[in-house]
Amino acid sequence: VLAALTLFLRSHPVDVLSPKGVIASKERQLMYYAVGLGLIVVIPVYIMTAMIAWKYREGNHKARYTPDWNHNRALEITWWAIPCAIIVVLAVLTWTSSHALDPYKPLASHNKTLTIQVVSLDWKWLFIYPEQNIASVNAFQIPVNTPVDFNITSDTVMNSFWIPQLGGQIYSMPGMSTQLYLEASAAGSYNGVSANISGKGFAGMTFIAKATSAADF
Repeated sequence: VLAALTLFLRSHPVDVLSPKGVIASKERQLMYYAVGLGLIVVIPVYIMTAMIAWKYREGNHKARYTPDWNHNRALEITWWAIPCAIIVVLAVLTWTSSHALDPYKPLASHNKTLTIQVVSLDWKWLFIYPEQNIASVNAFQIPVNTPVDFNITSDTVMNSFWIPQLGGQIYSMPGMSTQLYLEASAAGSYNGVSANISGKGFAGMTFIAKATSAADF
């Protein structure tokens, strides 16, 4: 199953697993850690389920029948200790990553941060460059290796701003402003979407985030 899944992902790349940004790369690594820790429990459970079902099948008359056996201290310590240890590791991982990947936290860089104001509308995205005195709809351009400070709000219902290959989503809300720092590490055109069901036209709220060299920007 894992081999088939790996082959499928190789031929059908998933945006969140193909990061092109600093934040997205760290988020992918976090997902890998969480999945790996979960598999420590999941894989043995499936193996034991198959083994038990095979051993105690109706046709196996050699299987020992021990209805009064109900306690084994070593086994109970094992199957409680491993999940508890995983929970502790996940808790530490969640705590540290939540602070490290805080969307309001500026990104360290030698390049000056670019500010873009984002407004969700019915059913499109408006991008405003306050320092450059320009605006665009459903597309924007940024220089690579440059932190971008997105100031996000909504002129209509609540929505969600998401560029899977650059970083996680964050909500846009009327009368409020949220913030998201992202940085593209490679040139290219990346798909952006509305990640929140906000009405009949939300599925068409897509946009293009184009990362180029500083000179082209």
